[in-house]
Amino acid sequence: MPENATLEALLRYLKDERGFDFTGYKRASLTRRVMRRMAAVGASSFEEYHDYLLVHPLEFTALFNTILINVTSFFRDVAAWRYLADKIVPDLIAVRVGQPIRVWSAGCASGEEAYSLSMVLAEALGLDELRERVKIYATDVDEEALNYARQGSYTEVEVDAVPPALREKYLEQVGQRFVFRKELRRAVIFGRNDLVQDAPISHVDILACRNTLMYFNAETQSQILSRFHFALRPDGVLFLGKAEMLLTHAAQFRPVELRSRFFRKVPVEVRDRRFLLPQGMDPGAGAELARLRQAALMAALSAQVVLDGRNNVALVNHRATEVFRITTRDVGRPFQDLELSYRPVELRTHVEEAVTTRRPVFLRDVRWSRGGRTEATYDVHITPLADQSGRLGVMITFDDVTPFRQLHKDLEIANLQLETAYEELQSTNEELETTNEELQSTVEELETTNEELQSTNEELETMNEELQSMNDELHVTNEALEEGQEEIGRLNAFMTAVLGSLTSGIAVVGDDLRIMAWNATAEELWGVRTDEALGQHLLNLDIGLPVDELRQPLWNQLTGDGAEPERLVLPAVNRRGRPLQVKVTVSRLSADSEEPSGAIVVMDPAG
Repeated sequence: MPENATLEALLRYLKDERGFDFTGYKRASLTRRVMRRMAAVGASSFEEYHDYLLVHPLEFTALFNTILINVTSFFRDVAAWRYLADKIVPDLIAVRVGQPIRVWSAGCASGEEAYSLSMVLAEALGLDELRERVKIYATDVDEEALNYARQGSYTEVEVDAVPPALREKYLEQVGQRFVFRKELRRAVIFGRNDLVQDAPISHVDILACRNTLMYFNAETQSQILSRFHFALRPDGVLFLGKAEMLLTHAAQFRPVELRSRFFRKVPVEVRDRRFLLPQGMDPGAGAELARLRQAALMAALSAQVVLDGRNNVALVNHRATEVFRITTRDVGRPFQDLELSYRPVELRTHVEEAVTTRRPVFLRDVRWSRGGRTEATYDVHITPLADQSGRLGVMITFDDVTPFRQLHKDLEIANLQLETAYEELQSTNEELETTNEELQSTVEELETTNEELQSTNEELETMNEELQSMNDELHVTNEALEEGQEEIGRLNAFMTAVLGSLTSGIAVVGDDLRIMAWNATAEELWGVRTDEALGQHLLNLDIGLPVDELRQPLWNQLTGDGAEPERLVLPAVNRRGRPLQVKVTVSRLSADSEEPSGAIVVMDPAG
């Protein structure tokens, strides 16, 4: 079989078996990277390497890392990032006053680019606005790189490119690593997305895809850019890498700052937010697509009413007819003549506001009850419709949020129950504090015994010359040592028995967060045996408890910032897959010195 045919067979195998589609990559660079792995494992042909993958599944990880490269850094190409911070972001904020801002980092690798975007937006908006308004979607096909990025933890070498002022403001040093503050990490959402196969993220204001397109061939680049064009809002900005240009895609994007590789989307239809046509569809199928859109609107689960430019009713979908009793006879009537225009809420003034300001108007928790039916709660969205020629009309959407409001009430009841449970937890914590004092006393006794053993050893060294004559005394001393060791064994057994008798899950960690003790209740709760847990880093344990939420409380206890134990309630899943709430208490573990030597994590399932 020719060499290129065997390579294509290998690529089809990777796509079918592992879901990675590399068929759109440039063959020259792809061949070099695959051959690099072939040389590493001693395969002389693509066919032989194919057979090697069948027998050694762990080789897939090394192959994907070699193909995907994952080369990235913070604020790569400083001039481009400066233009983003000084021009693109301020212009965007001026247009999106009070509105959500959506950013997509496509091909984010280990996350440096996504966190760079979050710092730029945090500097422009502040952390509070960042938390409320900004969502940064960071995607890649490499799960290993995504898992690393989610930690938000980097080495000193990796954060060297972050300006000192930003590093001090947004990162915290934990040991030898630098960790992003939780406000920035919560603004970034990491997820797997294949640019060739998966649907794009929509309604994006800024789309950063830097030095990723260059690995694909021209046909695949065109497909990806069409997806990017669909993903962006009509005034959205595409941020490419220094090695990438869009000279052949002027119909879709126009340059904003060519040197820094910023391009703005060019709307190509009156209604830019259109459906993506499947590849190969006849462009003349517009009438059929229009009917499809009409059917989609009519079948929408939300009640929708569309007004024309004169505020007459132009279209009512099936759900609106069912809920608000609007019939086909009402189509064409002035909206102000319908009962819906003023009941259950005055909509006429809000429609006028949306038309005047050309911005959507949102009404929350509008209650509606008619004909003896159960009262329902709606969120109302009034959206002005316009194209390049001017105003078209207004769309009014009623989203039924009744189930969510009921859930909110149930949550309030659950909070009351949690307060009661919290009081019980305080009582348990007092008992644990008493146990901790007893353990401290035991540690002091052990230290005293150790000093006595050292004193005995010094006497033995002094009396070494008289060893023969004092053999009997040495025998007595050895017996004393054995009794001391037995005492230590009994004390260890006592500590194990104390931990095992507690009904709460107990994990004792050192100052490096590695587990020193793990009791039977913790084994039963999470399905991790003691011998599996001991020595493991607590935040790396794969259990049903979101251990990452313990990072800050543990840090407070270990650094001495937390004088009192910290308590929190976390949602979790036990070893049987059942959801439960877990009350977690994190307290410091200290020897006779004031500095904490570790921490105790008490995990008490709430049910």
